Amino acid sequence: MQNALPARLLRVLAPVAVLACSCVKDISSDERLERETSTGPVGKALDAEALAKVSCADVQRELAMARSDSKPEADRVLAYVALFQSLKDRTQTFEGAMARNPDLAYQDGSQALVAAKDVCVQQTADVRVEFERYVRELVDVPTVQEIKGGSMVTVARLDFDTLRQAIEALSPDDKDHLMGRVAAAEKKVEVRHEGKRRGK
Repeated sequence: MQNALPARLLRVLAPVAVLACSCVKDISSDERLERETSTGPVGKALDAEALAKVSCADVQRELAMARSDSKPEADRVLAYVALFQSLKDRTQTFEGAMARNPDLAYQDGSQALVAAKDVCVQQTADVRVEFERYVRELVDVPTVQEIKGGSMVTVARLDFDTLRQAIEALSPDDKDHLMGRVAAAEKKVEVRHEGKRRGK
């Protein structure tokens, strides 16, 4: 009698196990590459003619906007975010197209495509270094002193959500640590403001 119950369970569970196993489909490396390069706005594979129109060479205007000391810091940060994301997208366009069609790197005119891709890779890396240096500076010194109503008050250098957006865009290894520091700075500003309101 004791052996009957396990036997019944085995008869019931065996078809379920077979069904569960039959639902798992092995994904080939080609299918995985297709899935990875076909997701998102830059997933569309381009041919050589379309790829030749993608360029990262002319970014000086956008970079000048991000570097401009005359602009509010939030505008500078958002300019860096937009430029960095655009360069990343263009680099991924090259890399995705060449991964899906390796012949692009070896056919007529391939040298120009490879050179254009290399420019995108380098520009993305250079802008990332500059952008990250600026963001870390903002995280290190997130507030400034301003005179309001005849007294000195502590205010944020820029909207904290904008700073978080920049950290998300960069996604550095210590992202969580940076986010924590931003949250702590935001809390200090809120506490100071709350204290002044109560003092009145």
